[in-house]
Amino acid sequence: MQNEWYRSFFQGIALDMWRHAITPEMTEADVSFLETSLQVPPGGRVLDVACGLGRHSIALTRRGYALTGVDLSEESIAEARGLAAGLPAEFLLGDMRELPGPALFDGAFCFGNSFGYLEHDGNRAMLASVAHALRPKARFVLETGIAAESILPTLKDRFWAQMGDILFLAARRYNALESCLEIEYSFLRGGVQETRPAVSRIYTVAEIRRMCEEAGLATVSIHGSLDGGPYQLGSPRLLLVAEKEA
Repeated sequence: MQNEWYRSFFQGIALDMWRHAITPEMTEADVSFLETSLQVPPGGRVLDVACGLGRHSIALTRRGYALTGVDLSEESIAEARGLAAGLPAEFLLGDMRELPGPALFDGAFCFGNSFGYLEHDGNRAMLASVAHALRPKARFVLETGIAAESILPTLKDRFWAQMGDILFLAARRYNALESCLEIEYSFLRGGVQETRPAVSRIYTVAEIRRMCEEAGLATVSIHGSLDGGPYQLGSPRLLLVAEKEA
């Protein structure tokens, strides 16, 4: 397994690929779900955990919220700061195990597959840090496409896609002993290829729920789609809504 691969992965061509992959319509749909689920009062403070390029944070500021985004990628934070100029959003270079606090935020979320990038103790520490950052009764939304019930039933060893001018290939191997997905990503553009390793720890929905509860985040609901549909075996994404204990 590659340790701390995420510290150097999200730069250059990997970020260019995500810029091609996500449309404004996709971001707005995510943000509508977040706005409904978080139930943050107008002007409330919201924490974006592993914010990446800041697309969710920036969209939420335009809906009247104050955002703080945290991410380890220097390139991502620099771009997010530029895009958010003049908006009530701040972007901090930092680790999601060491979030601002205590009790500063009216809501928090982690979208993408960031939950699972760390070793098991690190993922537990991340959830504890989220709980520490939230005010009592504030909500947290965790979204992932790599819960066990989502990814394992139809896991393919290889997956490829064309993203703008980038050909993207993922070679995946499930390590059952460690319950993790070991991935070799290849990016090809203009005849130049880059290969980067990654590892994602795989949890069942019940394991994620229990980890949240151990951190003081009680599950309110789980969904398999942005329209609030139920989560079931094979759902492409898990959306878990939790609430910090009073």
